[in-house]
Amino acid sequence: MTAIGQGRGTLIVVVGPSGAGKDSVMGFAARHFAYRPDILFVRRVITRPSDAGSEVHESVSTAEFEDMSRSGAFAVSWQAHGLSYGIPFEIAGKVATGMTAIVNGSRAALPAIREVFGTIAVALVTADPAVLAKRLAERGRESEEDVLRRLTRQTADIVAGPDVTVIDNSGRLEVAGQRFVALVERHCAALHHPA
Repeated sequence: MTAIGQGRGTLIVVVGPSGAGKDSVMGFAARHFAYRPDILFVRRVITRPSDAGSEVHESVSTAEFEDMSRSGAFAVSWQAHGLSYGIPFEIAGKVATGMTAIVNGSRAALPAIREVFGTIAVALVTADPAVLAKRLAERGRESEEDVLRRLTRQTADIVAGPDVTVIDNSGRLEVAGQRFVALVERHCAALHHPA
């Protein structure tokens, strides 16, 4: 498959374990870049009700998602935790025309995202295991047994590579948020002043 999004822009994919605070870090950056028309925060399509969590997304049924997938509505789609996720097809065009697009992704979907978009940047948001466990327990969405199983599975699933920036969000949100803002600004600067 040819990379449809390869062009002048950048896709920044935010990944990390549940409880690491990906949505919080992205929300911090979205407020920081609120007046930047060249930076787009992607709204994913998910087979999950809109009130089930903090991520703003387009909620669809499983049947609607399948119809959208068949009609070519997604640049990339994947399944995780019993849900389907899709990145709208038009995002590839926006990246190709020079925009910086930021999307909440999945570590398992990174190979497919790289295949479609070409060169990407990955922000791996992490936190200490004790912090993750506390945040997951506070959500109240899973039993203690489910939380432990999720954390055990995630510790073995590490992302590494030259396009990966690790952002520790164990402490104050402002610290991790500023690190992510700096990452976005570096990529925007590189687009306007290529080496």
